[in-house]
Amino acid sequence: MNHDMTFFGRKILFIGAHPDDIELGCGALIAHIAGKTDLLCVTLSDNQKNPLLTQLVDEHYRSMETLGVPRDHVVLGPFETRRFPQARQEILEYFIQLNHSYHPEIVLVHTKADIHQDHGTITEEALRAFRGTTVLGFDVIRSSYGFFPSFLVEVSEEDVNKKVAALSHYKTYSDKYYFNEAITRATLVRNGALAERQYAEGFDILRIVGAFGCLA
Repeated sequence: MNHDMTFFGRKILFIGAHPDDIELGCGALIAHIAGKTDLLCVTLSDNQKNPLLTQLVDEHYRSMETLGVPRDHVVLGPFETRRFPQARQEILEYFIQLNHSYHPEIVLVHTKADIHQDHGTITEEALRAFRGTTVLGFDVIRSSYGFFPSFLVEVSEEDVNKKVAALSHYKTYSDKYYFNEAITRATLVRNGALAERQYAEGFDILRIVGAFGCLA
């Protein structure tokens, strides 16, 4: 078996449009690196305009806690769900300020294959705001079309179990097919098969910034 490529960032920024996006796309990876490096999870909308979603913020905090992310590393932004395209400039400025204050070395956002208007907007603006930074795209299965992971990160069975447990906090979405435990596990197994590992989280490459070094 080939040796894995080892990558590391001292500050990792996860950006999602709505509560649940980051956990759906990156939950196993977050569980894998939480406590090993500095990470910040930023969700741009609390989705509270919908009266059916009043428990969503609390579910989000509990989900992140299960993955090992403390509340002071979880940020909910001020933007309105489904209105992101109209707030494009404000989102860009929000990201530029975030870049200046946090200085992430790796940024994870929605894949370019995502057709949700909010998801697509933040990916485009993140690529503008975080120039010179590695950016990977994660998949939210309900709104992606044609996603194929080109960057596979091995995760453990414990990480998989934590992702499943984190998503179980979303009682609001318990009837949604994409919260089905079997689908979550199957996706991680399938990505693992692509990497010839037991489990993997899958991303597409939006930008890689690196330096090649040779062993002495």
